[in-house]
Amino acid sequence: MGISGEFKKVREGIGSGLRDIIELESILTRNKALAPENGGDGELQKCLALEEWLKKNGITDLKRYDAPDSRVSSGIRPNLVATIKGLDDTKCIWVCAHLDVVPAGEKSLWKTDPWTLTEADGKIYGRGVEDNQQGLCSGVLAALAFVRTGIMPKTTIKLLFMADEEVGSRYGVRYLIKEYPDFFSKNDLILIPDGGDSNGETIEIAEKNIAWFKFHTTGRQSHGSRPDLGRNAHLAACDLALRVHDMENFFDEKNPLFDPPYSTFEPTMHMANVDGVNIIPGDDVFCADCRINPGYTLDQVRAELQKRIDAVEKKYEVKIDVAELQAEQSVATKEDAPVVQKLKFALETAHGIKARCVGIGGGTVGAYLRNAGFDCVVWSSMDELAHQPNEYALISNIAKDAETIACMAVME
Repeated sequence: MGISGEFKKVREGIGSGLRDIIELESILTRNKALAPENGGDGELQKCLALEEWLKKNGITDLKRYDAPDSRVSSGIRPNLVATIKGLDDTKCIWVCAHLDVVPAGEKSLWKTDPWTLTEADGKIYGRGVEDNQQGLCSGVLAALAFVRTGIMPKTTIKLLFMADEEVGSRYGVRYLIKEYPDFFSKNDLILIPDGGDSNGETIEIAEKNIAWFKFHTTGRQSHGSRPDLGRNAHLAACDLALRVHDMENFFDEKNPLFDPPYSTFEPTMHMANVDGVNIIPGDDVFCADCRINPGYTLDQVRAELQKRIDAVEKKYEVKIDVAELQAEQSVATKEDAPVVQKLKFALETAHGIKARCVGIGGGTVGAYLRNAGFDCVVWSSMDELAHQPNEYALISNIAKDAETIACMAVME
């Protein structure tokens, strides 16, 4: 399939609408959308500003799905859907982006005001301009081109603007899946523009299972000169940390989708214990971040972990309590799924890009959707500046990704 006349017109519409989208990026950037966990008041003001802009620019089929949250002043966390009707309304192309951002971090590391969009050398700078406003605006730009050219997409386009992605999606996609069972259809093509590479040639179809553990070791405190009278909780915890890390040699299956291709078991945060060098600690706490290839289940990980805990308890005569801070079992989208194949075809048709499928160790809303039985992909053209100072997005990437989305929507 070559480039159709309809797509050429929509592509021209994308080019002519790009300055309007930079205006939208500016509006979104100055409307902070921080979760309560990050010291903010949620996404409502940003959502209202987005709604106003969409209506002003002709995207008027809007519907809100507000999740109750008493921690924010409005009492709600908004999820907004914009619909652009297509010739085929039996399935939809979803473009799912999130409204919330992370805090700016250390202000001295920023060269510009993080909450005021700055444009320079083909880039726009500000907190959230890439994560996730670039993906949000690419979807809007594609939709806007259809509206302004009067061309109806072959398939209905739905833009989802989600709450709460940065701190767990309890009030975002997880709320929608739970409270609205028919929100998504198994026939839908779900695109999440919230990760990718600078060329836009990697399509994320799988995520590693995630397990975060907190280990609390209780021994007996004593004088540093009399370890025989104590039970060194820190020493036992160090042994356990090494045994946790060694689990990558037990769960040793390699999966070439991922980088690294093996499961990782990393001891990370360690809490302060005693206040003096000459004190044998009787209490010790550390955490571990484990990213496990989908070939294993979390129950298998838990069983092997318990064996190692039992061995350390016996060796050092201590008690170890373990808590799961996070546990997500993931399933993959198959490489031959329609959304994967259609995105690949659109990338090659619109840009000559031969895309490949990958997996990631991090987490996205894709895991929640896949676990609920919905195929989805995470894809975008981005330099991956998320959560960093001087975050930027390439203006050309916003247009390029909008063209890809539009190409998917004009394909039979």
